[in-house]
Amino acid sequence: MGANKRLFLALLPPEAARLALVRYLKAWHWPEHAQRYAPSDWHLTLHFLGSVSAAQTGKLQGAFKELRRPFVLHFGYPQLWPGGLSVLLPRQVPAELLQLHDDLGQTVHALGHALDERSYKPHVTLARKAVGATAPAQPPEFEWPVSNYVLMQSTGDPMARYQVLQRYGLGD
Repeated sequence: MGANKRLFLALLPPEAARLALVRYLKAWHWPEHAQRYAPSDWHLTLHFLGSVSAAQTGKLQGAFKELRRPFVLHFGYPQLWPGGLSVLLPRQVPAELLQLHDDLGQTVHALGHALDERSYKPHVTLARKAVGATAPAQPPEFEWPVSNYVLMQSTGDPMARYQVLQRYGLGD
């Protein structure tokens, strides 16, 4: 019997979007104490499922459906949130992202997991403890094509924070 896993559903950036983010983040001014996320850790969370047993994890992996149709995210708004969280927001939230979030939320709820009651704010976390960080004057402008989403687990390992357990793409 395995230990519980901290699971969530997310979007992962394709390689071109990841490279655009790498270039953009080089232009930031980061304080020494900032804990920047590695490119392999960047994701946009759809739903956090919390602590899940090994038996429940297997059931979850088969419960989610393929992505209905692709869409594109356009990023361009850096923000520093309370507590020193540095994030990047899409310029607009596509209806397809909201529909995917709602559809997955219904499945998560039907499986007996609580949904976050806060309003959904899609973002990519860039760094923690980033009080004093300064974004470049020119905001990023890059596309993030979405053709799949993933079920991931938090590993607790700072060198590899997350592991993909299942990918759900178009027609998967």
